[in-house]
Amino acid sequence: MNQRVAIVGHLSLVLYGPDGQVKDRREVHNTVTTAGDKIVADAMSDQGETPLSHMAVGTGNGQTSASTTLATESDRNALASTTQGTGGDDNDVIYVATWLAGDATAALTEAGIFNDASAGDMGFYADFAAINKAAGDTLTITWTVTFGAS
Repeated sequence: MNQRVAIVGHLSLVLYGPDGQVKDRREVHNTVTTAGDKIVADAMSDQGETPLSHMAVGTGNGQTSASTTLATESDRNALASTTQGTGGDDNDVIYVATWLAGDATAALTEAGIFNDASAGDMGFYADFAAINKAAGDTLTITWTVTFGAS
């Protein structure tokens, strides 16, 4: 029997204005990087790979599964939470990060999840049409990674 477990990801980006109202909302699929495959395999075999801990946003695009960084990183924050789905979604891992007012102010076009505060391996990558984050805005990214089809 020769079967590969698919890893797919989907991120939801929500931009809030200073008044707390939603200014922009996006749903985007991601690229699983070669490093991401390795991070998952190491975690399952308990070989000591550092787990994913930070999310970054940037102003570049065009990275591939072989990429180890964002094209043009603007800011990187620690994950606000990492949780496992429940019930029928127990094969999901949900990563959440938030950029508050004054943080990562730019026309953002890419995001990635990393296993280090400033370097490390990029496990997942996505690029998208520009989200214009003004100084008073807050951006929350919820990234759901699904392992397998069950």
